[in-house]
Amino acid sequence: MPDSARTTTPFPLDAYFERIGWEGGRRPDAATLRGVQLAHLRAIPFENLDALGGRAPSLDLADLTAKLVHGRRRGGYCYEHNTLYAAALEALGVRVTRLTARVVVGADRFEDRPRTHMALLAELPGDPRPYLADVGFGAVGSLLEPVPLTADTEFHDAGRRHRLVHTPHRGPLETWVLQAHLAGSWEAQYAFTLEPFEPSDYEVINWHIATNPRSPFARRPYVQRLTPDAHLLLDGDRVTVTHADGTATERKLTDEAEARRVLAEEFGIDAPEGLTLLR
Repeated sequence: MPDSARTTTPFPLDAYFERIGWEGGRRPDAATLRGVQLAHLRAIPFENLDALGGRAPSLDLADLTAKLVHGRRRGGYCYEHNTLYAAALEALGVRVTRLTARVVVGADRFEDRPRTHMALLAELPGDPRPYLADVGFGAVGSLLEPVPLTADTEFHDAGRRHRLVHTPHRGPLETWVLQAHLAGSWEAQYAFTLEPFEPSDYEVINWHIATNPRSPFARRPYVQRLTPDAHLLLDGDRVTVTHADGTATERKLTDEAEARRVLAEEFGIDAPEGLTLLR
């Protein structure tokens, strides 16, 4: 494993806050945690273009800072986003435990889905409640703000509705499920335990997700951007815009030039030269 994730170089908090447009407080409290997460989500898009190009993106913190903070015109997927976010929270004085989750959207059996998503558990000084924090789940059911790790309680995060529930399983640790209220019903998004994972674990998962030819991230562009009014998704050759009231519009891209233009103009991403987007 690269020494990346354990670097002793101070995290560039000022540059990170400038990148996400955060001008609020820097106290390690719930208000800062909520504000920073929402600002991050609205500033840095979710995208898999490195994996689509056949390589695993670096999780080295210096590389992530260069790409997501200083680069301005790129994004990343969950391991990149949440590694960067975790470093920012730790620089603020928040205790962070790195977790993995099974993405279970549409799954009949949760156990059939592997642990391929990275999420975070954030603990604030003087606050007895840990929070589920996550800036890397690219879906309309994603958390816009962290929520307390409390079962069977509905939370409203920047206009969305979520709750955490327990689900039975064979292991010794409790399994939590994040649910989102979508189209009138509660839909499971991902399932996780509180077992800590280390940077070396994510190096393995990241490589598998990016390079396995059966991985959806290696086969088609999957790009998302959050605005104050809408959620934008590019999935393969289709662009879907979901509005705050739940209504959605969809259109199909016709060629490579249009795909690059849409990425640049609507998602704020400059696709790497030589990368074929539509396959």
